[in-house]
Amino acid sequence: MKTVAALALMATLAACGADGTPERPQKGDPVFGVSLSGSAEMGIKG
Repeated sequence: MKTVAALALMATLAACGADGTPERPQKGDPVFGVSLSGSAEMGIKG
């Protein structure tokens, strides 16, 4: 139960801007947009 409470507390802090106050976007920053990148591998290496 303590683990669940600790995870809930960390999730709440991560979602509320605990790293600083919110900042407005700069003039040159795009207002809308999503960027995703990454890679995934699956299989057996031998």
